[in-house]
Amino acid sequence: MSDRAGGAWHPSLGAIHPTIAQVEDEGLVTTREEGGRRLVALTSEGRAQLEERSARLGDPFADFADAPDRPDLRDLLHQLHAVVRQIEVGGDATQLEAAANVLVQARRSLYLILAGEAEDVGE
Repeated sequence: MSDRAGGAWHPSLGAIHPTIAQVEDEGLVTTREEGGRRLVALTSEGRAQLEERSARLGDPFADFADAPDRPDLRDLLHQLHAVVRQIEVGGDATQLEAAANVLVQARRSLYLILAGEAEDVGE
């Protein structure tokens, strides 16, 4: 799904597993364990429902196909979170204060972007 959405959407396991359980309960898929992985396959009823809905609703990923490449902000946010946690756990008072100032400035800069008043930010 992430690949089909060009990286713009990453479903979480907390969303995937309950959904699989629901469609399995409805008889639309079967699951089996193989090599430590859970494999999901459409049943004939699931395939029929997919074809009917696809004909009516179209491809849910079609809008992503022609979308320009875009930065993966979610991954960048995870990277930022990781370094903030490192500073929070092991940083001294000066490092903590400096990190807090960077985060305050980052939040301010992001709000300015939303307001259409983005600061000139270089690499």
